[in-house]
Amino acid sequence: MVKLTGTLHRHGCAIRFADSTGADPAGIAADGATLPPIVFVHGAGADHHMFDDQYAALVADGHRVVVWDQRSHGQSRPSSETFTAEVALTDLTALVDHLALKRPILVGLSLGGNLAQAAVRADPDRWAALAVLDATWNTGPLSRMERSLLTLAAPALRLIPQRSLPTMMARASAVTDAAIADAIRAFEQQTRAEFIAAWRTTVAFVKPDDGYRTAIPLCLVRGARDATGNIATSMPRWARAEGIREHVVPGAGHLVTQDAPEETTRILRGFIASLEGEQTR
Repeated sequence: MVKLTGTLHRHGCAIRFADSTGADPAGIAADGATLPPIVFVHGAGADHHMFDDQYAALVADGHRVVVWDQRSHGQSRPSSETFTAEVALTDLTALVDHLALKRPILVGLSLGGNLAQAAVRADPDRWAALAVLDATWNTGPLSRMERSLLTLAAPALRLIPQRSLPTMMARASAVTDAAIADAIRAFEQQTRAEFIAAWRTTVAFVKPDDGYRTAIPLCLVRGARDATGNIATSMPRWARAEGIREHVVPGAGHLVTQDAPEETTRILRGFIASLEGEQTR
């Protein structure tokens, strides 16, 4: 498991992170080529361990890789400031600035994918590329039913007993025994109030805008068995709108990085390789 050895003190929270190469500006491939750094952003209620397999593989490839726990998640606690969309976005950019990362590839899952989309939209020149895993399309159209479900989800979560929430959410998110067990571990670190705040943050990133298209290279990945929210319907629409392929991983649920770690890593490696090919043209 990846250990968080770095700390960024920011607005009432010690944000914990792991940086695979310290202060080096970028990773170096076996052939001596400079590789882009990669920043992973985890989902609501989860922590950086959802990317353990991808971290190890991409570090072995020569990349500088950063994982972190968002405030009120994992080891980045306690936080004296409420977790909101604005706070999450400024925490991410502050971490990138703190580490002096030059145009990293941003990879986000679930809430992390929504945050990553917002970061790219706010400042596309800061990032080299975006990979979104099992997250809804921030700017995509919403039906009346989808709007209602987003509005009602947080009140419904308040009705679930604290002791039942981690197992219920883990089983809704993952399909393999190992992924479910680790999701329970992660969800047990949060109070119900913290998880609801994280959910509200996810919803706050969803702002339909028919005319918006991603300004940098984009990769979309979804577990074939992901039944959370509207991801199974919104991501295919998003891929068509952007004119790209959607990668659907068989047998995986919402936590695709843990349900199918090898296939997810293969897809990310392929996406990164395609970026390197574009840069050499």
